[in-house]
Amino acid sequence: MDDVLQVIKDQIAQNPVLLYMKGTPRFPQCGFSAQVVEAMTKVNKPFAYVNILEAPEIRESLKEYANWPTYPQLWVNGELVGGCDIIMEMFRSGQLQTLIESAAAESDAE
Repeated sequence: MDDVLQVIKDQIAQNPVLLYMKGTPRFPQCGFSAQVVEAMTKVNKPFAYVNILEAPEIRESLKEYANWPTYPQLWVNGELVGGCDIIMEMFRSGQLQTLIESAAAESDAE
């Protein structure tokens, strides 16, 4: 269990923009993941992802770690942004683009 939490912490720390999702960006395995991938693709900045269907131990542990019960989960600069509803609202308002662009700029500066 501790090992899994360390893996999660490392993934979040090493990727400025990280999406925990069902499936992959090319083949999302649920409608919510598909919506988020579409929004992320329109932002047009690179993002990492973890297919939680291939990592059941992460799928279970991340819910507790994040205190967030559903997927997908978007993490930016080590902070949980939220799930599909929040991400889509941020996308429609333009906040998502701003957030992702600033994270991309910070990682380029390092």
